[in-house]
Amino acid sequence: MSSLQPSSLALLTDLYELTMACGYWQAEAKRNEPPREAVFTLIFRSLPFHGGFAVACGLETVCQFLEEFRFRPDDLAYLASLRGADGGPLFESAFLDYLGRLELSVDIDAVPEGALVFPQEPLVRVSGPILQCQLLETALLTILNFQTLIATKAARVCLAAKGDPVIEFGLRRAQGIDGGISAARAAIVGGCESTSNVLAGKLFDVPVRGTHAHSWITAFDEERASFRAWARAMPNNCIFLVDTYDTLQGVRHAVEVGSGLRAAGHEMIGIRLDSGDLGALSIAARAILDEGGFPKAKIVASGDLDEYEIARLKAHGAKIDIWGVGTRLTTAYDQPALGGVYKLTAIRTRGGPWQYKLKLSEEVAKSTNPGLEQVRRFRGASGFVGDVIYDEPLGIPSPAVAVDLADENQRTTYAPHLTYDDVLVPAFRSGKRVYPHTPLTEVRSRTLAQLALLPEPHKLLKDPKRYPVGLESNLHALKVRLMDEVRRRQWGSG
Repeated sequence: MSSLQPSSLALLTDLYELTMACGYWQAEAKRNEPPREAVFTLIFRSLPFHGGFAVACGLETVCQFLEEFRFRPDDLAYLASLRGADGGPLFESAFLDYLGRLELSVDIDAVPEGALVFPQEPLVRVSGPILQCQLLETALLTILNFQTLIATKAARVCLAAKGDPVIEFGLRRAQGIDGGISAARAAIVGGCESTSNVLAGKLFDVPVRGTHAHSWITAFDEERASFRAWARAMPNNCIFLVDTYDTLQGVRHAVEVGSGLRAAGHEMIGIRLDSGDLGALSIAARAILDEGGFPKAKIVASGDLDEYEIARLKAHGAKIDIWGVGTRLTTAYDQPALGGVYKLTAIRTRGGPWQYKLKLSEEVAKSTNPGLEQVRRFRGASGFVGDVIYDEPLGIPSPAVAVDLADENQRTTYAPHLTYDDVLVPAFRSGKRVYPHTPLTEVRSRTLAQLALLPEPHKLLKDPKRYPVGLESNLHALKVRLMDEVRRRQWGSG
């Protein structure tokens, strides 16, 4: 984070987080109300891209943000300049002094990057002083929503490629500088082999790939001359872009120049197709390359690709070895936001018993679950079989009984012999990081391993089978009681 933005990021928030924090501070500092602790849970309500899974991503960025979280003097000076409706200061100086001294003391549990996640399951659980928990909402959402979205899109693209390398190509179409950096990072987590983004390569220690553009070709009077010049300049990085004029003639020119390159002791890596009928052109190009003595030369394809187009091309026998995916991956072209939310699920006077909280809505999907939520993922001989959301203080019995989130009349019992893992792991304790630094290539491996455990019907690009997720039966019963209590309380007060 500091490599991209050396100044404080504490103001990376919505104003209402600060005004609420001020209200909590006033309650304790001025009205001598007992300090309160809270639990907030970050979830998303529906899977992106009409898919069957999502890939958790962004936790390392969150950790870096939290490690550097401080209100700097210039932050406080800016907040002091804000005015309320009466023209007076929005924030009193004593509150700003408090912010200047603030050090985080929250506990955070989170889904590791690369793990699979499903609707209504917590991505992150934050507990501690309510003021601190509130201040973190916006930043956690903006980081995790976007990176989880892009990692999920990348995973879908890589599944469509069926093991072929995928390169993230999208920086020039990304949503700004941080959009490009974050998208490249998330694409690697989702399974991409490399990126064209050099800054991302430096920041995250991941492979970078790229050769030349059409401008290199048109800078010369003749295509072969441009290829020869490229072979002289980059003899160990020769992938020739062949579609500037006539694609198949460009392939023949690549073979001609590649033969000279071989005679000089180097080998042409391959060619790139960026337009036209990629399926038919790749088949014809493969024949030309093979006949010309380059059976190992790779064919790289790019140009408005996504998981659906890659799947279509492969189904029709395209001879493409490597996929460069840009705009439709980096911008999450067909779904621009994940829609994650951050909701209060429990509150207490410091040291006292937890009082569980939930939000009701006429839209069932917008009602929230109460408690200190954890997710237990059960696994059988063939992979994952289902998840149970449970409350840590209540615990989870064996056998576990889950009430389906979409149909409370449907219940699933998970036998005691099943292997399981609790998905959320400690990330911060008392404001100090405990989540290990993990190279991005290892996180990518975790994603691939998780996807290998997810049964195929849940990985279909279209109309996937819904993965079973349910509320542990005791938590479900508690939620029903709380909903009734909230309704009675609200109706009574009205």
